[in-house]
Amino acid sequence: MRKNVQLIYKHQETKTKIQTKTKHTNYNLSFITNMPKHEFDLEKRTTEFAKQIIILCGQLPRSPVILPIISQIVRSAGSIGANYREANDSLGKKDFIFRLRIVRKETKETLHWLYLLETAVPEKVKEIRELTDENIQLRNIFSAMINNAIKAKS
Repeated sequence: MRKNVQLIYKHQETKTKIQTKTKHTNYNLSFITNMPKHEFDLEKRTTEFAKQIIILCGQLPRSPVILPIISQIVRSAGSIGANYREANDSLGKKDFIFRLRIVRKETKETLHWLYLLETAVPEKVKEIRELTDENIQLRNIFSAMINNAIKAKS
């Protein structure tokens, strides 16, 4: 039981370090109107990111090229938050790191689809780039969390 308490404490410590690192970052999220500019609760932030992807995709024209991209980007963006929640409920440090790596992979996949969406819908480039910036920030946060957790592990 004591070991589990220490692991939970270490996970909380990692989150605090990430929050401190990102505290003074100015986010360029003018398109993402529902999200506060300095959101530190990553569960809320990843959910809001997925919601904004869904809203954007709802505004896009329907074509044989765009429909598969919409399907993929909605899935990968939604998986970021879902997998992050799983990481928070991990069974130990190894599981935590493994799940965070999945989260980071989902951010990379979402980034891929955002780049393709820029090409497919050039009239929405501004909105797509704002979401791309948020996605890159999330990826960097999760990368830092992984690195911190690995350092704390050894």
